[in-house]
Amino acid sequence: MKRILTAIAALALVAGTALPAMAGMLDDIRSRNVVRIGVSLGGEPIGFRDAQNNPVGYDVDVANMIAGKLGVPVEFTDVSGDARISMLVSGQLDIVVANTSATLERAKSVNFTIPYNRAGLRVIVQADSGITSLEGLAGKKVVVGRGTTGETFLKTAVPTAELVYVDQFAPDGVLQLQQKRVDAAIEDSSLLDYLATKTPSLVTLPGLYSNDPIGIAVAKGDIEFVRWLDMFVSDYIQSGAYEANYKKWWGDTANPPQLNPLW
Repeated sequence: MKRILTAIAALALVAGTALPAMAGMLDDIRSRNVVRIGVSLGGEPIGFRDAQNNPVGYDVDVANMIAGKLGVPVEFTDVSGDARISMLVSGQLDIVVANTSATLERAKSVNFTIPYNRAGLRVIVQADSGITSLEGLAGKKVVVGRGTTGETFLKTAVPTAELVYVDQFAPDGVLQLQQKRVDAAIEDSSLLDYLATKTPSLVTLPGLYSNDPIGIAVAKGDIEFVRWLDMFVSDYIQSGAYEANYKKWWGDTANPPQLNPLW
């Protein structure tokens, strides 16, 4: 009996000393003095590069705000499609702020915060294509981001559409549209609405085909870090920073999607 009690006491001592030594992501970031954030620089105004090759855009502003609240510099990595998730899972990134739809399938691999933006799938077509509906994409060349929700949706909704894959919607997908190498594209409305205002030869079809929550993604295993980021998003919305940032990139007359600041 004495041996059993001694063993239990030893285990308790190990557990008691081990738990405080476990560092979470917040501690890791502060110790490293840099936060590694993945952003998608594949399309204005979400994320792109300015004339000096610096990352800019709506998501980049959010990422910079996170770094500011953490009190450390930010190290950006341009990610898109499946890479957004795989680089988090492999530990190459701390956070992904890359226009990532929070889906149940993705949530099997990573954790998401409450939405910091919302967007729906929209279709953009050549103005002279004669395409006026989703069904009109049958047999047509449609550019789509690899590993995106647009790809998944179109494979089910219009299985006869000829998908033309790109890893970066901008510049690759945009260039194919501008050169008329494809008939249409499917992407987030936030990107396509902006593109249509800048390109007279392209028009968006009416209606959205989803209403997706866009969340900040982090690797699984540190729920306290998710909670901190939820609090950041809540403050981002309630402080007015969300509305100001949205209108900065989509214009003063834009109507930011309604977000719930509860966490």
